Amino acid sequence: MSTLTKPTSAAPTAPPRAVRAHLSFPHLVRSEWIKLWTVRSTYWILPLTVLAFVGISFLVAFFSTQDDAQANGAPPMDASFLLTPGVYFGQLAIVVLAVLTITGEYSTGMIRSTFAAAPARLPVLTAKLLVVLVVSFLTGAVATALTWLVTRPVLGDEHAIDLGSAETQRILLGAPLYLTAIALFAFALGALLRHSAAALATVLGLLLVIETVFSAIPTDFFRNTAPFLPGTAGQRLTASQQFMDMTAQMSDAPQLTPWQGFGVLLAWGVVILVAAAVLVRRRDA
Repeated sequence: MSTLTKPTSAAPTAPPRAVRAHLSFPHLVRSEWIKLWTVRSTYWILPLTVLAFVGISFLVAFFSTQDDAQANGAPPMDASFLLTPGVYFGQLAIVVLAVLTITGEYSTGMIRSTFAAAPARLPVLTAKLLVVLVVSFLTGAVATALTWLVTRPVLGDEHAIDLGSAETQRILLGAPLYLTAIALFAFALGALLRHSAAALATVLGLLLVIETVFSAIPTDFFRNTAPFLPGTAGQRLTASQQFMDMTAQMSDAPQLTPWQGFGVLLAWGVVILVAAAVLVRRRDA
């Protein structure tokens, strides 16, 4: 005959190591950094950004210094402007990178695993944004430096760029800052819309189509609104003083200073990012 024994309560055990682990913000940043560099598109987009930036700037500098261009009565060339024509083409690749960084996880469903590991969500959004901004600024800085190197032999001593000029320094710094701010704007719209095609169509449509239409329609509303659109405002930071004086003479629209324009572009990005952050916390992944 067997005897009944009183069941003994199991001794409390320590939670698994994975549960006790705290996912700090530096860990999130490192995780997002690894994610960015483990997708193949990153290795296509960043070289394309530099190639478009440097290539277009070199071509503009080369043909602007030809005798034919100078003989056609063109005004004396502001060489500092030749450093940044390519930034307007390089921004297209940066927009794609910024949008895909956030919408790519929504399209694959990986965002649910990410938010399961970091339920607070906002630190994840911040970590992704920080990685995108750092990569965008460094890409812009490398492209600007390469542009100066490749255009230097073309410009020669006659059109040599004065690196000691405050205007040149503002343009040199402005190019990577502009790309960084555009990345912020694109990332914020991607976080808000959560769909790659919709976000890319919105950002590129605004930069390439809507802003051009606003600048072309000769009515007071469009003429007074165009300077405050994100791309038009932000590009003031990389514009030469000669170009801004010329546009001021041709139009009675509001004229923003370079840093005012950059502030307007940042404001666009921050406002959309705040709206996206609110929705990220409230919506299902």
